[in-house]
Amino acid sequence: MQGCDGSVLLDSANKTAEKDAQPNQTLRGFGFVERVKAAVEKACPDTVSCADILALIARDAVWLSKGPFWTVPLGRRDGSVSISNETDALPPPTSNFTVLTQLFAAVNLDAKDLVVLSAGHTIGTSHCFSFSDRLYNFTGMENPSDIDPTLEPQYMMRLKSKCASLNDNTTLVEMDPGSFKTFDTDYFKLVSKRRGLFHSDGALLTDPFTRAYVQRHATGAFKDEFFADFAASMIKMGNANPLTGSQGEIRKKCSVVNH
Repeated sequence: MQGCDGSVLLDSANKTAEKDAQPNQTLRGFGFVERVKAAVEKACPDTVSCADILALIARDAVWLSKGPFWTVPLGRRDGSVSISNETDALPPPTSNFTVLTQLFAAVNLDAKDLVVLSAGHTIGTSHCFSFSDRLYNFTGMENPSDIDPTLEPQYMMRLKSKCASLNDNTTLVEMDPGSFKTFDTDYFKLVSKRRGLFHSDGALLTDPFTRAYVQRHATGAFKDEFFADFAASMIKMGNANPLTGSQGEIRKKCSVVNH
């Protein structure tokens, strides 16, 4: 993970790029990004980087899901390196609070950014393999009784009905059941009831500061405040080690470096 330089968009002939790494196996939309890039190139050649396009698409996806809108700082340049094992710096869904804060701090993000950005889980889906150890293999026993005791029992049974085994790697589950296409504060309601899908979601209840933030926004009474916080944290995350000025390049196609 080079930073905000569009490296995740690069293809590799021998499958060693970031998009080939396990954490990114479920990423989709690369073709859409290429279509946007082609349209931008036609209108304004060699001007807007793939890194900036990705940041703008992320903002618009949130806004179109009824979330906040923010001004995206532009001027990023595209990198030419994409290495699969650099995704080890991404916070895995199995992380505890200590690991999460360390990985976030490495890119200048703090505990508030952690709890705020985790709420991005209010939209989208996840494959069972990202959390099924909580249902069948919490301590390494690999049986139906080896469950995560911090997961609310009724929710756990509902998840087990969808993810039938530890080996299910195809089933998709809504991260925010009932409103997974809408950006709202329901994520915090779920986490406060111990119904966060991932270890990392539940971990927010293990720290006094993040727990208090979850509980405040679980009320649903401070939507504007949360939306402003999310916009600020997205801008902050978008400033993680970007290439600017004469660094990098502006790719003509997002999947390959210029020749």
